Amino acid sequence: MAAAGTGSPSRTALSPPPAPSDKLAAACCFVLLVPFLLLTGGGQAAVAEALSIGVNYGQIANNLPSPARVSWLLRSMRISKVKLYDADPNVLRAFLGTGVEFVVGIGNEAVPSMATSPAAAQAWVQQHVVPHLRSGARIACVTVGNEVFKPGTDDALRAAVLPAMQSVHRALAALGLQGRVNVTTAHSLDIMAASFPPSAGAFAAAALPHLRPFLAFLSATRSPFLINCYPYFAYKADPARVPLDYVLFQPGAAGVADARTGLRYDNMLYAQVDAVYAAIQGMGYTDVEVKVSETGWPSKGDADEPGATPEYAGTYIRNLLRRIEAKQGTPMRPDTPVDVYVFALFNENLKPGPASERNYGLFYPDGTPVYNVVGMQGYLPPMLVSSAGAGGGAGAPPPQVIRWFAMVAIASAALVLLS
Repeated sequence: MAAAGTGSPSRTALSPPPAPSDKLAAACCFVLLVPFLLLTGGGQAAVAEALSIGVNYGQIANNLPSPARVSWLLRSMRISKVKLYDADPNVLRAFLGTGVEFVVGIGNEAVPSMATSPAAAQAWVQQHVVPHLRSGARIACVTVGNEVFKPGTDDALRAAVLPAMQSVHRALAALGLQGRVNVTTAHSLDIMAASFPPSAGAFAAAALPHLRPFLAFLSATRSPFLINCYPYFAYKADPARVPLDYVLFQPGAAGVADARTGLRYDNMLYAQVDAVYAAIQGMGYTDVEVKVSETGWPSKGDADEPGATPEYAGTYIRNLLRRIEAKQGTPMRPDTPVDVYVFALFNENLKPGPASERNYGLFYPDGTPVYNVVGMQGYLPPMLVSSAGAGGGAGAPPPQVIRWFAMVAIASAALVLLS
């Protein structure tokens, strides 16, 4: 306690100001955040220096977070490319203003009607594409059907895919969207009759009648050939003979050589992609780009699914991410970086089939990472935060209201710190 009559020394104009307190310094930091919040729409993470890799956002589950929360998660991961299996308006609205680019899909069940009725394709485009583009969504591609050329698919569905694609393309062109929104479909690797060596890649005979006009369409419209590649399936089928380091992109993997070209492959995914390029070239096309619309590794499986562990899944995605972020091409196309969408964002508990089908996710539905991959960590905000929307989700207040509340919250926090 100070002696009587002394008290605290008075501060005059000539006295140096005291060092700022911790509270004042913290308050200044809060205030300095205001411009940042104004620029990022109420404190939401902006997609800056986005990753080159994309992600499949599947929703065959009953326990997934809301699209608004997922929007925060993906942007905190710096993911700027998302592939959907439909055109869920709730998802597209949740990402408005974020700069995230979407691939949207038309289910196999809708393909026949669009093949026979251009009006059905026009109605779908008007309902599922046009409103979102007008609102500022980024839709780069529409996939018409999924894996319809693989063995066992109904012949009528196979025959309907290209006419349906043409109907959708014409509907987009009528609105001036040709070149802005591509139209294609995704294929299973099962359409290949041969994939090794990569230079001998060839399509299955049953798919050839459909693929010839299909490739002509892709070439004419500058649209990509999408392929779903899973090296895990090759390892699962023959773990004793398929080297694990080769399928996991492990550095120093011995790999395999293509005796016909002299090219060496240190990972199976790139060999599969080049086999598809060879098959396309064998049909006379060199201007169609191959993109990997799905690839991943399960973190859990049944007893007869070897290698389905978090350790191997994390290794696969980690090593794949390094290759993609290095803009690496395949041995056959070294100057063309491989465009990849990882499957999948979440574990999906309602998917049928073996246990692995429900365990391809990067995250559990509560936002917990299934395994750690440096460079792909993310944050799933609590449900209260999601009520603020993510750029205009259904029932969400407009962005300017969100910003206003954010500024009020910051000002209040600053006052508390100063008191």
